[in-house]
Amino acid sequence: MAKKEKEIKTNAMRILDRMKIPYTHQSYECEEFIDGMQTAEKLGLPYEKVYKTLVTEGSDKQHYVFVLPIACELDLKKAAKAVGVKSVAMIHVKDITNLTGYVRGGCTAIGMKKQFRTVVSDTAAALSDIYVSGGKIGCQMNLKPDDLLKACQGTYGDIIVE
Repeated sequence: MAKKEKEIKTNAMRILDRMKIPYTHQSYECEEFIDGMQTAEKLGLPYEKVYKTLVTEGSDKQHYVFVLPIACELDLKKAAKAVGVKSVAMIHVKDITNLTGYVRGGCTAIGMKKQFRTVVSDTAAALSDIYVSGGKIGCQMNLKPDDLLKACQGTYGDIIVE
């Protein structure tokens, strides 16, 4: 009798399980970073439902997390306004793992090393469900936008370039 392959859960999935938040996840073969568009294509997901997680540093030296559609660009002025600081700037890629506990391409707003203020693009509020990184490269989670907010203690905001 063959051994059943054990399902590998990420920290983000364990947090969702503990909070009793329903989600599904999909895995794909991937050895290194690929962008969100490539991920959506690989999994056959609708681009408008796949969201990326970006980490910034504010003029107050605090870190802020923004979750937005993969095809959109973060508006740094709107992002700063959403968190109430003068300005925000993207952190260096080399700092992602030390700061969040996640690697580039596997970063999610759920379960970072520290709870950072998180703003999810208000475009998500109109959708029944969205896809976000599952906490490692090669893993996407599907959940309701309001459930993502609950899990990362986030808020909705106008943060993308029009």
